Amino acid sequence: MQMSISAEMERINRHLMANGYKLTTQREIILRVLLENEKDHLSAEGVFMLVKKKYSEIGLATVYRTLELLAELNIVEKMNFGDGVARYDLRGEEQEHMHHHLICEECGSLQEIKEDWLFELEQRLEREYGFKVTDHRLDFTGTYKDCTKGECKRDRKAVS
Repeated sequence: MQMSISAEMERINRHLMANGYKLTTQREIILRVLLENEKDHLSAEGVFMLVKKKYSEIGLATVYRTLELLAELNIVEKMNFGDGVARYDLRGEEQEHMHHHLICEECGSLQEIKEDWLFELEQRLEREYGFKVTDHRLDFTGTYKDCTKGECKRDRKAVS
C-alpha cells in the first residue's frame, strides 16, 4: 500500500531526526520533488530542474548535497541504469530491501518490481553459507516485446 506524500515526509523527517539532521526547507522541497516524481528515477539535474521551477533560490550544489545525504542515510538509493547517469530512487518503509527494476535496452523504459523475489535465496544463503543478506538490488536488462516489434513509443530521454 502506497503512503501519502505527507505521511512519507513525516517518516523521512523522523529518520532524519534520529540521525541528527533537520528537515530544512531545502530538504523538504527536494524530497517533495522526489516523492511527486517517484516513478521517474530522477537524476540530480532532473530534480534540480523541477525544484528550480518553483524555488529558483535553491542551487544545483544544494540538490547534490541533499541527495548525497539522503543516500548516506538510506532514504534514497543512488542508482545507475547503464546510461552513465546517477539516478535517485526512494526506499519505501514497507520494503526490507530495495525494489527491483526491468530496464529496456531499446527505449530506456523502466518498470519497478516491488515484491521481494529473492527471499528464498536469502534464506538459502544464510542456511548453506552462514551469510546473512542485509540488502540487495536486482536490475533486469532486456527488451520489451513491443520494442522488438518497433511499436514502443517511449523516448529514452523520458526517464531522465
